[in-house]
Amino acid sequence: MNNNGENHIDLPAESHSKKQASSDVIAEIKSVPKKEFIIFGIAACGQGMIYAVMSSFVADFYINVLQTPLIFVLLLMLLARVWDAINDPLMGMIVDRVSPKRGKMKPYILYAALPIGVLSFIMFCDPQMFFPSISKGGVMAFVAIVYVLWGMIYTVADVPFWSIPNVMTPQPGERASVISFGRTLNAIGSALPTALFFVLGFVLPSMLSGLAETELEKRRYFTISLICSIIGIALYILAYFRVNERVKLPDKKKRDSSQPGTLMRILKCKPLMIVVIMGILASGRYLVQGAAIHVARYAFYIGRDLSDLTQEEMTAAVAGSVSAVSVIFQIASAIGMFGSMLLMPALYKRFNYKQIIIVTSFCGFIASLFTLMMGLLNIVKGFNWATYACIPFIIIQCVPLGALNITSYAMIGDSLDYMEWKTGFRDTALSSACQGFVNKLANALATCMIVISYIIIELDPAQIYSEKAVIAALDLSEMQRIAMFSLVSIIPGISVLLSMIPVFWYDIVGKKKAQITRELASRRESSLSNA
Repeated sequence: MNNNGENHIDLPAESHSKKQASSDVIAEIKSVPKKEFIIFGIAACGQGMIYAVMSSFVADFYINVLQTPLIFVLLLMLLARVWDAINDPLMGMIVDRVSPKRGKMKPYILYAALPIGVLSFIMFCDPQMFFPSISKGGVMAFVAIVYVLWGMIYTVADVPFWSIPNVMTPQPGERASVISFGRTLNAIGSALPTALFFVLGFVLPSMLSGLAETELEKRRYFTISLICSIIGIALYILAYFRVNERVKLPDKKKRDSSQPGTLMRILKCKPLMIVVIMGILASGRYLVQGAAIHVARYAFYIGRDLSDLTQEEMTAAVAGSVSAVSVIFQIASAIGMFGSMLLMPALYKRFNYKQIIIVTSFCGFIASLFTLMMGLLNIVKGFNWATYACIPFIIIQCVPLGALNITSYAMIGDSLDYMEWKTGFRDTALSSACQGFVNKLANALATCMIVISYIIIELDPAQIYSEKAVIAALDLSEMQRIAMFSLVSIIPGISVLLSMIPVFWYDIVGKKKAQITRELASRRESSLSNA
């Protein structure tokens, strides 16, 4: 029993001591208290707010608001992920090897929460707020430092946070429920920045009339980042104070020279590598939400005829259209994603993870073809109703987003069981770090696809804004608009179709999964009895 009066379950690792009788262990691990279950979800909701501001809007802020060079944004995303390839596994190994006094996972959340909140806010501030005479090169240096620092500090809390379900309970079914609920509320939290973006798109032009479009956008992002940073961190830090670690994972002892090293165990864990490859191939799924703002700016326009409007009226009309179109796509994608997340616990009782991923991914691809057709009717034929006709197909197209977001973490939990079953080692945090790296890599690849689209269609916002005060989607050519729209239609569809291919080789299902769970439980009970 720990200082908070919570019973711990000691997993057999390289060494451990007996804490309580076997019968007590079985009674203790039956369920996580409902209140704690909910609080973990609320903390995940807060994390979702923080991450969504970055993943959904950082490319738009850098490209269309700060108007940094496109090639700079592309290189920043790629080079930051190269560093993450080192930083994320390193953090995973630290968490696996060190046991702070207040818990193996939770203390990192406490240490990193405030820096994450501050950096999330600064990321969307105009550098001229801090350095009025800063040069263009200085702006790029400021942006790069803040972005890389944010990624590093975020990793410090993210890796242990999503490892927590593995120490809340050793039971695969209960662990999957905790992950499912957490990922669902995480996605709900990610909707707050979008809601604020929509509301501020109509409120700010009336409150701050006379400002240029880019100045309005600076204030919009300033407000969104401030609100989400404060609320998000306040919720996120609840995980430290109200979630308990029942499964006590002892520090790693020095391995025998004949045993494989930590990284080698990870690389040789076939089911875990399948999950990693699946996540990388599914990178395009993040485009549906991440590219929505770019589609709203440069593919669709809904609103008043712009030909007879003053510049101030045009600014307000374009801002309203960008907000409306962006939210149409964001809400549709959220319905598909949230809906599938809510259904996951019920589906897990009838179907295995492999079946769910394959079926939802294929359905998402088919829906993306219809989304593309509706977009073409709007852009080529001028049918404004086609904008709204996209909605049902985007909803279906985003079903695999929810399935992948939850099921990939559940599959990692099963992969850890497999690793422990095969090797006797359980590298919990490092395996979660792999998934965290894959998520950040996937987001970065999606952002790179956006930037590359700008480059391919020769769309340079900095140059256009130097010639025009307001840009509407109707100012672009059909091919430019179609290329931009493909970012939320066919490209994500192809991505999720590819992601299901490696899953055909995932075999921790059915009798094999039941055997692993049963034998691990027997080993743990026997180890406790003999200790």
